[in-house]
Amino acid sequence: MAIIDLWGKKLQKAVKAGEAEAVNGNAVNAWIVRFDSLPKTLEEMQALPEASLDAPFKAAALTVAALCVWPEDKAQAKEMLKFLSGPKELTQLDWQFISDRFMDGKDYIPRSYFIGATPENDYTPSKPYSIRIVDEPNALSGINYATVFLQSGGADSMRQVKLRYKPSTGQWFLWEQFLLAGIREPKSQNAWA
Repeated sequence: MAIIDLWGKKLQKAVKAGEAEAVNGNAVNAWIVRFDSLPKTLEEMQALPEASLDAPFKAAALTVAALCVWPEDKAQAKEMLKFLSGPKELTQLDWQFISDRFMDGKDYIPRSYFIGATPENDYTPSKPYSIRIVDEPNALSGINYATVFLQSGGADSMRQVKLRYKPSTGQWFLWEQFLLAGIREPKSQNAWA
C-alpha cells in the first residue's frame, strides 16, 4: 500500500497532464511523452527532462528513443540503455537479443511506438515525436516494480515495459522490455501490400 501511495505521489509531481481513461472497463492512466527531436547520444538523452527517471513512463519513453538509435550507432544505444538500466548489469545475452531483433532490416520496430507511425507510411512518426504510455490498475507488479504498456502501430496488442524503482534515488530503471517483438512489415517491404 505504501509503495502505491509513493508511486502515485511521484507521478503527480512528475506529470502535469496525465489523463485517465477506460480500457476494457478498467480505469487506466495514460501519458503522452513528446520529443522535438530524438536524442542521438547519451549526453543528449541526459539533457532531456525525462532523464530524471522519476516516473516509470519517463524511463519507458526513453527506452524507445534509445532503441531507435541502435541501427545507426550501437555503441551510443548501448550507453543509453546502460543509463536506463541503472544498477542492473546488461549481459552479452541481453545485447545479442537486441541485436537479433534488428536483423533483416527491422529498424522500423522501435519507430512503430510513436503516434502516427503505421505500416502504411513505413512507420514514419508524426512530429513532434510522441509516445502514449498507459498503466493499468495492477501496474505495480510487486514491491518496487511497475509495468507500463505501449501500442505499436504495427501490432494488435500493447507491449509492456517493466521497471524497477530504486528508493535511494527515487528513480525508475528499465528492468525488462518486450518492445522488439515482430510487427507487421512496412508497406514498402511487404510483397503482399
